[in-house]
Amino acid sequence: MPVKVLVTGASGFVGRHFVEFLRSAQPHVEVFGLARHPVPGVTFIEADLEHAASVDAVFKTLQPDRIVHLAAQSSPQHSWTDPERTFSTNVLGLLNLLESVRRRSLDPLVLVVGSGEEYGLVAGHELPLREEAPLRPLSPYAVSKVAQSFLALQYTLSRRVRTIRTRTFNHTGPGRGAAFAESSFARQICEIEAGRQAPVIEVGNLEAVRDFCDVRDVVVAYWLLLERAQPGEVYNVCSGRGVRLREVLERLIALSGLRVELRVDPQRLRPSDIPALVGDPARIETATGWQRAQALDATLRDLLEYWRARAAAGDTENV
Repeated sequence: MPVKVLVTGASGFVGRHFVEFLRSAQPHVEVFGLARHPVPGVTFIEADLEHAASVDAVFKTLQPDRIVHLAAQSSPQHSWTDPERTFSTNVLGLLNLLESVRRRSLDPLVLVVGSGEEYGLVAGHELPLREEAPLRPLSPYAVSKVAQSFLALQYTLSRRVRTIRTRTFNHTGPGRGAAFAESSFARQICEIEAGRQAPVIEVGNLEAVRDFCDVRDVVVAYWLLLERAQPGEVYNVCSGRGVRLREVLERLIALSGLRVELRVDPQRLRPSDIPALVGDPARIETATGWQRAQALDATLRDLLEYWRARAAAGDTENV
């Protein structure tokens, strides 16, 4: 009998890669996608996670074995301008999902995807961050993900809903939206290559250090967690290596062969920023055997090729 997997946010950046992984590597899985738009190879379900009745209607007929909760407002930058929607999407959406599972006495394994941003303001001696590190969130987005994580934990402890939580650090690759720094750099480079932008790249804070993984490695980690992890536990999904955003940009420029000027755009600076955010992947590696397969340069090369294809098609708007 096939394993039924419900993926929320199936049409989003990570959702599309997760669905592609399931179709290619897990042929025994039947995939249901709760998304804004239909996704090829997926049984499409239209529902609004922010409305309890809409979510509950999904589980009247569907009894999934596993739920991968990817639907979210995922931009820390955007959360500063619209904190209300960030909390409604991220916290209320998960609450409605968990309540429907509980109310209908279902027993799926639920993967709740969080963020390395939950750690927030960290001191240098605390790096790389282990899961026991204190949480000091610095943005509305980060607070919403902390709330998600503890909501999931509460449902496991007091409602017996089996949840596994992640704190996923920066991840990128083909399809990453231009609201995120490394993808914005790649998009601008491709616009310059296409002659539609002057050889000037607008940037924010380039001194921030981040821990990058390839999204195609991340979706493998999510599946392995569903297969092997302990319900109620939280796991960093990260590389364990920090890289300065300036270096990421320099690598992208080197891959393109362009000569460009850098210009700081004040609109790209956050009200508060985390100087360094690097995780320790020991727990997930021990529990699941997960290892990164993609080198950063290969990821950045694929990201450039994604934006080149969009530039060739005349489509380089934010996604």
